[in-house]
Amino acid sequence: MARLIDIDELADYLRLKKQTIYNWLNQGKISGIKMGGVWRFDRKDVNNWIKSRKRLSQRGDKQ
Repeated sequence: MARLIDIDELADYLRLKKQTIYNWLNQGKISGIKMGGVWRFDRKDVNNWIKSRKRLSQRGDKQ
């Protein structure tokens, strides 16, 4: 079963302000599920997103 975390947990995990995460949601940079008016994020999806961002930044450094 997926491990869902709320925006407070995600902000703590990524060491970001909640507003940054809200901005990313609005910009489509990160995805989540809104349940009962509260944003939830699958921790596995977040980790995959982090890995994909790392690969993109490494490619950019080599060019």
